[in-house]
Amino acid sequence: MFPEYRELISQLKNSDLRFQKLFDQHNELDQKIKNIESGIEVDTSETIEALKKQKLKLKDEMHQILKKASS
Repeated sequence: MFPEYRELISQLKNSDLRFQKLFDQHNELDQKIKNIESGIEVDTSETIEALKKQKLKLKDEMHQILKKASS
């Protein structure tokens, strides 16, 4: 995710609590989606779509923070 911001992501994970929280939530959702899709967890396709939308929203928020921090 955002390879062009790799160093900035590392910095923000250590210095920006909001970014750190978004990053952690994104990773948790990503893992939950992978678990559902691989059959480790059972859930409905509607739930998967809702989780993917939530994950995308977090990614958008992180991208905004990264763009602001890089300028």
